[in-house]
Amino acid sequence: MNVVDYTVSNIALASWVWIDKTETTSEAPSDPQPTTPKVPFDFFSPLRQWLDRVEIKDVKLAHRICKSIPAQCPFERDVKVFGRTLFHIPPMCKLNPLYEEVVALRFRALCYLADECGEDITPYC
Repeated sequence: MNVVDYTVSNIALASWVWIDKTETTSEAPSDPQPTTPKVPFDFFSPLRQWLDRVEIKDVKLAHRICKSIPAQCPFERDVKVFGRTLFHIPPMCKLNPLYEEVVALRFRALCYLADECGEDITPYC
């Protein structure tokens, strides 16, 4: 560090602005390449984006989506013996990495059938 940098950072600006010492140090890092935080790669990101971009414009497609995607998780169960609950199996659908997008797709299909086509959607609920 040279004298000018030290004087400017500690004396001239000290009465005006607080400067953190770690920001003003001009020491070269020992590692020649700066380290960037590792961000995990999301394998499902392209599929998520594709599902979010699907537009429902066909009645047959909307019916097919509503029939194939259930309203509730079919795996959630209460195991009962003689009227007593032994244990509860939690909904496994929440473990699906595309769960939110699939549910949103079903919701868009239901909205299309109800709003645009004027159909009764109670059989799908």
